[in-house]
Amino acid sequence: MADWTIKSLLNWTESYFGERSIDSPRLTAEILLSKTLDMRRLDLYLQHDRPLEKQELAGFKSLIKRRVGREPVAYITGEKGFYEASFKVGAGVLIPRPDTEVLVETAMAHLKSCESAGRAARIIELGVGSGAIVVSLAKACPSHHYFASDLSDAPLATARANAKNIAETRIDFFKGSWLDAVSRESGFDLILSNPPYIPRADVDALAPEIKDHEPRLALDGGADGLDAIRVIIGQAGNCLAPGGRLILEMGFDQKGGVAAISGARSWVSDLRFVKDLAGHDRLAVLKK
Repeated sequence: MADWTIKSLLNWTESYFGERSIDSPRLTAEILLSKTLDMRRLDLYLQHDRPLEKQELAGFKSLIKRRVGREPVAYITGEKGFYEASFKVGAGVLIPRPDTEVLVETAMAHLKSCESAGRAARIIELGVGSGAIVVSLAKACPSHHYFASDLSDAPLATARANAKNIAETRIDFFKGSWLDAVSRESGFDLILSNPPYIPRADVDALAPEIKDHEPRLALDGGADGLDAIRVIIGQAGNCLAPGGRLILEMGFDQKGGVAAISGARSWVSDLRFVKDLAGHDRLAVLKK
């Protein structure tokens, strides 16, 4: 077998991925080769003429096969960057998206106001997934009290591992469906969630990387995509402290639906929407 150098292998893999309509073929090739060789992407170019050993080539080939099979890059590498940290992810755990960073920033602004008032807030994330939201907050604002729940074991284990590696303060995790496991009058200052909000009929039209690999439980929001949002809004009034906020991620076209659900709840004193970086309505912020 002729020697494959880092450069020649990157060039070949970029072309191979491009022919198979893999997104960002060059970047993907770099990420997977970096994973195989356990080196930074920059070092691939600093050592571009380095030949690969037989076992390295075999390892890289196995990653290429997984990606051509439409397995997400984050599952292949076992990690995904979010906000200011790298989070472990794996099968059964929703991969954090950049759009969700606006939820962290919106929650953080509220926590900063609590700090200015000299008060420690109580925060809970529902459907914790990888823990990207609550762990990012706990890292940035460690003086508060954090809780998180999920219905499935894989996300809870992953979130606990990420909290141990990243967070600056304790997070109490528990298993449960939305706020079912939380006692009434819990006095939370913030309830946060990125619930499933994709209409059921649309899930199978998603990219194979999503519909065939990511947990359907974290995607399928029912007939109109609002099933989980209805439940959470219905439960939150009993669990928020006066003046507390419920912050929900939602679909870009669900503003009207969320407004109607919120308007039917007497505990909601104020409702506002927050846009993501693309200018889409992405968050609903409900105040008690």
